[in-house]
Amino acid sequence: MNKTKIAALFARLKAANPAPRTELEYRSSFELLLAVILSAQATDRSVNLATRELYKHANTPQAILALGVEGLSGYIRSIGLFNTKASNIIATCRLLIERHDGKVPQSREALEALPGVGRKTANVILNVAFGHPTIAVDTHIFRVANRTGIARGTTVRAVEDRLLKRVPQEYLHDAHHWLILHGRYVCLARTPKCPQCLIADLCEYPHKTPAHPPESN
Repeated sequence: MNKTKIAALFARLKAANPAPRTELEYRSSFELLLAVILSAQATDRSVNLATRELYKHANTPQAILALGVEGLSGYIRSIGLFNTKASNIIATCRLLIERHDGKVPQSREALEALPGVGRKTANVILNVAFGHPTIAVDTHIFRVANRTGIARGTTVRAVEDRLLKRVPQEYLHDAHHWLILHGRYVCLARTPKCPQCLIADLCEYPHKTPAHPPESN
C-alpha cells in the first residue's frame, strides 16, 4: 500500500473515532500495567471483570504485594494462566518497590525487565500511559496490517517496525488503537466484515467477503 492510501486510511479511521482508547479499565499507570499483563491470552472483558473487584481492595504495588500469590490468585482465577500471572505480578510489584519507588518506569528497558512484561506489553504502557508513539502488535494488528497491505511481515517485530516507518507521524500515537479495534470488530479472523468496512476500497486484501454471499445449493 502506498503512502497516499495509508494516509487516507488513517484519516478515515480518525474521522470515525477521533479519540480511541484501550478497552481495558484503569485509573493509573500501575492499574494499566496489571491489566495488560493479565490480558495475555485473555479478553479485555474478562480482565475488566476481575480487576474491577481487585482494584477495590488493592491497586498499588504495596497492596498487591501484601496479597501474595495466593491472595491475588483468588481475584484473577477466572483469567487464563492465572497462577503464572499472579506469580509474575507479585514479582513485578516487588521490583517496582525496590527499584522504582513503587512507580511504573517510563523506559522500555526497565519495563521489559519486569516479570511478565514483554515487548508488546511495554509498548502498550509506553503508548497508553505515557504517550509514546509506539505500536503494540497483537494478533489483531498483525492480521490487519498484513491483510490491508499497510505493513506486511512474517513476524510481529517486522510488522511493528514497518508500521512505525509507514504510518504518518500525525496518526502514529493512536494507530495502535485504531488497528486493534478494527481487527477486533470489523476485520475478523475467519470472516472479515468487508461490506461494512469503511476502508474496504483502500484495502489490498484479495479475498474480500462479498456483500451477499452466494447461496449454497
